[in-house]
Amino acid sequence: MDFELSAEQVAIRDQARSVARIEVAARAASIDASAEFDWDLHRRLAEIGFLGLTAPEECGGQRLDTLIWCIVVEEIAKASSTVSNGITLTDGIIHYISTLGTREQRDKYIPPLIRGEALCSFALTEPNTGSDAASVRTTARHEGDSVILNGQKMFISGAAYADHFIVVATVDRELRHNGIRSYIVPREALGLTVGDKLDLMGIRGFGTSPVFFDECRIPASNQLGGNEGFRMVMQGLDGPGRLGAASQAVGLAQAAMESALAYSLERSQFGQLIFDHQTIQFMLADMSAEIEAARLLTWNAAWRRDAGLPFTKEASHAKLFAGDMCVRNVSNALQIFGGYGYSKEYPIERFYREAKIHQIWDGTNQIQRKIIARQLRKEKCRAI
Repeated sequence: MDFELSAEQVAIRDQARSVARIEVAARAASIDASAEFDWDLHRRLAEIGFLGLTAPEECGGQRLDTLIWCIVVEEIAKASSTVSNGITLTDGIIHYISTLGTREQRDKYIPPLIRGEALCSFALTEPNTGSDAASVRTTARHEGDSVILNGQKMFISGAAYADHFIVVATVDRELRHNGIRSYIVPREALGLTVGDKLDLMGIRGFGTSPVFFDECRIPASNQLGGNEGFRMVMQGLDGPGRLGAASQAVGLAQAAMESALAYSLERSQFGQLIFDHQTIQFMLADMSAEIEAARLLTWNAAWRRDAGLPFTKEASHAKLFAGDMCVRNVSNALQIFGGYGYSKEYPIERFYREAKIHQIWDGTNQIQRKIIARQLRKEKCRAI
């Protein structure tokens, strides 16, 4: 295992770092304040090639490795979690369609996503079903050449702006995971209604909304992946979902630490820079060590995915550790700012509001612990 980046990876990382610092950071505060999606910036990322980095070349992607994708997500997240979320959502949707879709579905839906011309949301979470994906209550009733959807989805990222939705539904609730199916549903489908944008604490510019289905009829040909719905949903959460969330958490924590370090080298108390107080030095040192540990966990999982090795446990390791690390260290970074950190004058206030989601989305960190424990048991049983 060699984590020495290639010349190509270094060039892409440096480009992402420059774009984040010069273009994304300049808009991050206004995106947060307005809670509006920045289409111009999203299309700019597409122009650079950051949408569809790992997508198949025949669909217009670059088929680069997962590791460099994680690095790009991390660099953009240093400037804006909302903007980086556009990258992770797009890659996740492309993964589902390229893996599960027919040639016609791939040709129709993936290129506009890569060009930044369209958004597609992933509609899994429901008001009473979050981490337990096998318990979705939205139903899919097959009638001849049609499928009729009924139910409600909640906390759907990008729903306010999405052109299409990948909807996870069940054909029979009693079958649990065996009854799960996935469908592509156009926004204009009769019976689909997107609710008002939710006024969230963080990630405010991504149009998170509920979605309702009332006898929503779509062609049966819009089904994704036959009867493999649940298995592929889980695989998608392992890859673009959890690795993307971990990379975002690392980027956000890194940005918070860098902000706190810069502030500590400017602010004086008791006749010296606050950096010269051992307490502050130890806080920054712990941040640095934990961020690097989270980064390496994420890179390890990405490397295993690229190598075709099992990576479910490793993806959960990364998501769990990075999420908890992010919340803890962004809070500590704000503490270094003192009262100024509680003011919108500094971006650390926004970082603090954005950190918490990393313990919640793409499977709560409590669920990650259950996944890890389940994998440990499987490994032990195989070894006996």
